[in-house]
Amino acid sequence: MKHVGTFLGTAIAGIFVMSVWGAFAGAYGIAGGWFAGFAIISGMWFLNHFIGIINNDGAFVDMACGIAVAGTTRDGFMNGWDKVGNAAPTLGLVVLGGICGGITAGLIQNHLAKSN
Repeated sequence: MKHVGTFLGTAIAGIFVMSVWGAFAGAYGIAGGWFAGFAIISGMWFLNHFIGIINNDGAFVDMACGIAVAGTTRDGFMNGWDKVGNAAPTLGLVVLGGICGGITAGLIQNHLAKSN
């Protein structure tokens, strides 16, 4: 059941980001984008992590991963899957950046553990 909650929590976060954020930014410019970011991400963090919809036994990129999957599938259904295929090089570089960030965070964590 914990996986169902994780799926639903990240899907809801992705739906809100993909549908509301752009509308706020389009209507109110940069301030609308900042407000949408604050309202959506903090609200979804509260529901997913504080209330506990998401099972957070794993990585801490859970909401970001759900938002990315929701955005990719949304664009695939709306614009055609060939457009998503055209974005594969960018998505690959994003994955490589995440891997580099994870390795760097692990090295820093090990260094801090040895220092103490």
